[in-house]
Amino acid sequence: MNTAALKETWALAGSLGDEVPLFFYSHLFLSHPELRSMFPVSMATQRDRLVGALGRIVSNVDQLDEVTEFIQQLGRDHRRFEVIAAHYNAVGASLLATLKHFLGERWTDEVAADWAAAYGVIATVMVQAAEASERTSPASWTAEVTAVDRRGLDLAVIQVRPEPRLEFAPGQSIAVEIPARPRLWRYLSPANAPRADGSIEFHIQMVPGGQVSSTVVRDLEAGETVRLGAPVGQELTLDEGERERDLIMVAGGTGLAPLRAHLERIDLDWQATGRAPRVQLFHGARLPWNLYENRLLQNLAGRPWFTYTPVVSDDPSYPGRKGLVGDAAADAGPLHGLLALVCGSPQMVRHTVSRLQAGGISRSDIRFEQFSTLDEDSHDLHHHTRLQPAGLPQSDQGDHA
Repeated sequence: MNTAALKETWALAGSLGDEVPLFFYSHLFLSHPELRSMFPVSMATQRDRLVGALGRIVSNVDQLDEVTEFIQQLGRDHRRFEVIAAHYNAVGASLLATLKHFLGERWTDEVAADWAAAYGVIATVMVQAAEASERTSPASWTAEVTAVDRRGLDLAVIQVRPEPRLEFAPGQSIAVEIPARPRLWRYLSPANAPRADGSIEFHIQMVPGGQVSSTVVRDLEAGETVRLGAPVGQELTLDEGERERDLIMVAGGTGLAPLRAHLERIDLDWQATGRAPRVQLFHGARLPWNLYENRLLQNLAGRPWFTYTPVVSDDPSYPGRKGLVGDAAADAGPLHGLLALVCGSPQMVRHTVSRLQAGGISRSDIRFEQFSTLDEDSHDLHHHTRLQPAGLPQSDQGDHA
């Protein structure tokens, strides 16, 4: 399999703009009209998500070993769309037809065979993972909204209780569908460690023009029922060995959510054992009232293992640390040997990662996930920073985590 040719031909197709996804969806829906109902009524926000993500994954099949677990998670997660093996065949056929149409004479027999083989590898991993999960878990979970706490003008904290219990790890993400916006799924990170009652907390910030986030913040009420997908993602999770390491956490806005889940898990462990790693948290916001968990975090700072620094960028009168949160974290003192968890907007993540590296943290010890306000409502493959080494796009999350 010529992976260089896969990358080259995908880069060429990707440079052609909106014509590629338009052709792809036209081909898919004309050849398989029964699939149209699985997608949002309005395709305006869909754009190139499915074809773009597939192209990037398949053209980097040589790095599959690095992301196999995540691809398997995607296969399990896509059960919520009632995706079956035959649907993968339909999508693959339309992907190859699209590439053939736009690549012209570059679409040789060898290139076609390589694309077919590479797509088959990815699809097989996803299908096998989905089939295995059928034996142990539902395709999706229904969850009652038990509380909605409006925090300021554009942010809400919601509590849901899924049935049956949904197992997840701090740092993972879960796709959420609300009744008012069917088939518009949005990935959110639980802001809590797993609880005895199975409840999950989400932090949602309104994104300009966002159909889902605006509806959740303004209109979602306790007693409604939402639908949840399977948990996905590894980059912001910690394995057993990493739980012993001292941490520096840097969050922008509601990028705080997955980091707060880790704090809750660490605090529970500390209360049970008296042991905890040292943790420094820097939470950045534009204005003081956007520090929506300030009171809780100030209280937690009474723990011997935890320090908390709020940072405000756009209010010169703020009495605490002002400026960019990445600068505040980099100025925190000796950083060598720390494990860093970073979550925020793409710009915040890029700046913070650069500053932490300059401060002495090795790149391999900086874990990050970023979300984009441009791609708020997603139906398809979860685009995560954690997969960027394999060429995948950035997260489709909006101003939330």
